[in-house]
Amino acid sequence: MRSCHSCNIRVLVAIVCGLLTGVILGLGIWRLAVRIQRGVSTSVSSNPIQFCRNGGTWQNGRCICTEEWKGLRCTIANFCENSTYLSYTFARIPVGRYGPSLEKCPSGTVNAGNPKAIRLCSVNEYGEIELQNVTIGSCTENLQTLETQIENIKTESKNISTEAQILTANASILTAENITSATRVVGQIFNKTRGAELQAKRVAITTVSQILDASEDVFQRAAEIDRENSFSTLIEQMESYSFSLGDETVVEPNIAIQSVTRGNDAGSSVLFSVQKGSSDSLVSGGTSINKTADRLNPDGQTELQILLNTGENKNPCGFVVYQNNKLFQSKAFTATSDFSQKIISGKIDANGQNPDVSVQMVFNPTYDRREFQLHTYACVYWNFSTNDWDTQGCQKDGNSAGFLGCRCNHTTNFAVLMSFKKDYQYPESLDILSNIGCALSIAGLALTIIFQIVTRKIRKTSVTWVLVSLCTSMLIFNLLFVFGIENSNKNLKISDSGINANPDTNEIPVRDTTDNPNPSCTAIAALLHYFLLVTFTWNGLSATQLYFLLIRTMKPLPPHFILVISLVGWGVPAIVVGVTVGVIYAQSGNKSLWELDYRQEEICWLAIPRSDNFVKSPFLWSFIVPVTIILITNIAIFITITVKVLWKNNQNLTSTKKVSSFKKILNTLSIAVVFGVTWILAYAMLINNDDIRIVFSYIFCLFNTTQGLQIFILYTVRTKVFQSEASKMLKSLSSSFDRVKPLPSATGLRLRARMYNMLRVIPSLNERFRLLEPSGVTEETSFP
Repeated sequence: MRSCHSCNIRVLVAIVCGLLTGVILGLGIWRLAVRIQRGVSTSVSSNPIQFCRNGGTWQNGRCICTEEWKGLRCTIANFCENSTYLSYTFARIPVGRYGPSLEKCPSGTVNAGNPKAIRLCSVNEYGEIELQNVTIGSCTENLQTLETQIENIKTESKNISTEAQILTANASILTAENITSATRVVGQIFNKTRGAELQAKRVAITTVSQILDASEDVFQRAAEIDRENSFSTLIEQMESYSFSLGDETVVEPNIAIQSVTRGNDAGSSVLFSVQKGSSDSLVSGGTSINKTADRLNPDGQTELQILLNTGENKNPCGFVVYQNNKLFQSKAFTATSDFSQKIISGKIDANGQNPDVSVQMVFNPTYDRREFQLHTYACVYWNFSTNDWDTQGCQKDGNSAGFLGCRCNHTTNFAVLMSFKKDYQYPESLDILSNIGCALSIAGLALTIIFQIVTRKIRKTSVTWVLVSLCTSMLIFNLLFVFGIENSNKNLKISDSGINANPDTNEIPVRDTTDNPNPSCTAIAALLHYFLLVTFTWNGLSATQLYFLLIRTMKPLPPHFILVISLVGWGVPAIVVGVTVGVIYAQSGNKSLWELDYRQEEICWLAIPRSDNFVKSPFLWSFIVPVTIILITNIAIFITITVKVLWKNNQNLTSTKKVSSFKKILNTLSIAVVFGVTWILAYAMLINNDDIRIVFSYIFCLFNTTQGLQIFILYTVRTKVFQSEASKMLKSLSSSFDRVKPLPSATGLRLRARMYNMLRVIPSLNERFRLLEPSGVTEETSFP
């Protein structure tokens, strides 16, 4: 019977070794095949580390600087230093902007908390940066009181426009009510029938540019409370104003207006171009007009270009460029990213006529091509009757060399609404390390489960069940992680050459980022969520059990202990996951992409919360909070057991009377692994420093992906049963190998016998060689 049991153990060890080798080789071949199929190669960034300075970012082969810097590497100052004028002080001001004073209107005034004055930083005719005189406002006026003075614009337009400019200088403090009031005021200043002064209109352009610096959320709330269509009114009035500047150009950071006069000898088209700058802001000299061009001619520095075909009409025409789409609040298209969505208005002064005009446009969208792929786009115009984007009369005109072409048979405000897919990238070495560690853990966990079940008769049932449950949940999690964590949508690569440019499919995208629904990925995320929670729960239950066994040694385990911990270990995580998914679905309604509120698109795992919505995130309450509570409890129990049991010679426990330091270290590591203590490294990955985070990512990956292998070594390889059976197997293999060895010659045996007899006669060595006297030596000395 014992021989049969020994045979079974040997077969088991052989199967396990084969399983370990097969898993590692299989995963390696599978990963290699996937990479060959996808054509994935390690990409090396073309820009040196920290090439762009002073907050600049590397995008599409060049540095995109902040407004305060310019140049190839964002090293040339583009601002005015801190200054003081009279009793007013000003912080650093970027070129082309008005900076608010640090002095605020006192509390109790109508304009409490707003700056008292503003100051312009500009470039003179010699290219030198200089500060202009200070413009002082009134603390008795605010945007709401200015709105009540619209009827006085004809006589007070300059004062009203200046006060509006000062009140909107600090866009970060503007509210939705401020936005609506400001747009109503400047909209009426541009209104021809109000008779405002030209200087007041020029100042109003600056006010519009400042308003466009407010956040998108503020504009959305402003659009909701606006009952007078103030945004549309302002847009229409600025279109009309663009005819009245002669051939002058007015450029502010967020808006540019160009007028074009045309005589009888003018051509049949006008070309207006906007060039790229070192930052996202519009800059003076970045626009140009060509009255003789008959076709589009963009180059590598062109950001957008519009060709206005006027036919026989020789009336003036005007162009307006908006840096962003905040004044164009759409219900059909939702913008959730910070992509540059420039709006271009091209229109001819019809003077009651209905000219036969059309436009051709090319857009060079600004986005990070390393991170995003352009999925589709639509050529649209702003429909004032519906206050939304529309495609009627517009069609795609092909795309080449990174430009998106459009053609429309009318004139108004045009845009290209783009939808992107994010191209997720991961460090190659971290991916390989994860798979190798998980492969080793899978093999180790499988071995541990089999070993615990086979040897269960000589172990305590409770200990075996807890360890088997922990290893089972961890094994399933590792299998899901290796084979299911990657979202299959990542394989749907769309190159720029594959953009849908078919004129028949000029459809407005729903949002500016596109994610293909993938229910299987959502299911994998839920399973990963569940089994990882189960793993942590069993970590906690293991700690609880050891606490009862080692600390409360004189008290029995609670009644029905195994049943209770089984229900907790497998049932509570199921309730947490079910409630989380249900709440998210209920809050999201029945929208098609509700699962993206639960999981990420890049991998099949829980969605990482945004900084502005972290407290309400399901990731926080359904994972981080329970895991943190378990880890804190486990660490407390771990410290207690380590101090009171493992590293203390307790006379009541015979097993701790004489234990070597090495064995104490191994015992400490064994408990730390089962308690999941190394998962605290995950919190170090939250540090807001890329270099430190990468280091801890590798350390975390090394310790936790190999957790199953650690359990196998510490809880299976170290046991006497495993070592005994492994020793028998090795002896069996060794004896089989020795059978084929030639027997030693008689001469060699005689020499060893004589050497032994010679050493025995030395008294000092006689005691040391006493152990050499068994029958083996006697047999040697019997040779003649």
